[in-house]
Amino acid sequence: MSEELAAVRCDLEDFAAEMFEPFARADQRRWGEVYLRGLLLDGRRKSVEPMAARLGEDGKRQALAHFITSSPWDAAHVRARLAWRMRQVIKPTALIIDDSGFLKDGGS
Repeated sequence: MSEELAAVRCDLEDFAAEMFEPFARADQRRWGEVYLRGLLLDGRRKSVEPMAARLGEDGKRQALAHFITSSPWDAAHVRARLAWRMRQVIKPTALIIDDSGFLKDGGS
């Protein structure tokens, strides 16, 4: 592995540790990092099976699926930590509120 790639991997591990630090269990923090790496990898499909295969976790895809669908963690807390981190990095000068990114309720 090149030095540059090793540095990126180390940075990603540090970032994942920061984002998932509040998770109570070590396995949740591990699967959080695995899921994050899966989202960042090439590949059109980001569903569990192709993601697990690309990550070399194919034999543990049920564990990854459990983390995503059933494990008791709050995505809102992770998003809030991410927003706080990004605020420190990009120093925003405006706040735009757009509800188009949230799931809608109802039939319309």
